[in-house]
Amino acid sequence: MNISRRHIIQSAGASALLASIGQSALAQSQPETAKIITGFAAGGTSDTLCRRVATKLSPDYAKTAVVENRTGAGGQIAIQYVKAAAPDGATLLQTPTSMLTIYPHIYKKLPYDPVADLASVSLGCVFDFGFAVGPAVPASVKTVPEFLAWAKANPTGANFGSPAAGSTPHFIGALLGKSAGVDLKHVAYRGTQPAMLDLLGGQISAVSGPIGDLTQHLPSGKVRILGVSGAKRNRFAPDVPTLIEQGLKDMAFSEWFAFFLPAKTPQEVVARLNASLKAALASKEIVEGLNGFGLEAMSSTPAELAALVKKDTAMWAPIVKSIGFSADA
Repeated sequence: MNISRRHIIQSAGASALLASIGQSALAQSQPETAKIITGFAAGGTSDTLCRRVATKLSPDYAKTAVVENRTGAGGQIAIQYVKAAAPDGATLLQTPTSMLTIYPHIYKKLPYDPVADLASVSLGCVFDFGFAVGPAVPASVKTVPEFLAWAKANPTGANFGSPAAGSTPHFIGALLGKSAGVDLKHVAYRGTQPAMLDLLGGQISAVSGPIGDLTQHLPSGKVRILGVSGAKRNRFAPDVPTLIEQGLKDMAFSEWFAFFLPAKTPQEVVARLNASLKAALASKEIVEGLNGFGLEAMSSTPAELAALVKKDTAMWAPIVKSIGFSADA
């Protein structure tokens, strides 16, 4: 269930296509200002990726590049905004996988079609999730099974937060509760950082979120990461055992962030943005900067990204059905 880092490779295809486009056409299609839209709050991993990439899109792709945080509805508002934008390359979407591959299974009707309303451009990064606890949980709880046992014995504290209802972190928490027969109450936030603030304040017991959103709070001494979701230990938290190591079968999940444009954006514009993103994501500055947030920079061709959306959408169907969650309930 993990994204294969060897299968999805940075391709030279976009660069080859870009070379075939005349320089006059490039000048005509260059936006004055490129807006990167994210559906999550400032300070989180999604916002971090957007802001670092924005510094590299100018001046080659656009004269200037800015980031807009259009939060709400678990990332849907940002996607709707980009869906309605002019297909001229000036408005980009950066989104996690959940909004495109899980939401179709939990909403009877979405205000967008993940395939028909968006043009795939490139992957941005891949990452694992972590499950962390805070001051509301006794220091004696050091593993995920111990947390689940504690939650079962203390139902008032049997809860966890995630960056959005219906997101991968939400389902990781739900699957953990299901595995132990514990009713873990889910609290949805507009991004992981607001959830972490409540975790630090003792308002919630645990948070399921991107590993980088958790590790940045470790210096406070109030956060303990009990497990990571990858198939193997995460290099950004090497001392934390995986969920599988802790006896939780089939609990291996990684995720990706990716960039999209509105549907009907001309292919030459898609190719030019793909080439710019590929160059940005390969730069030492961005690779090392993203590593600091637990993210591994990775690009792809538009076709590879479109295939990944299709594959992951099919993968999530039986998982969602087994949990029985519906956002319309």
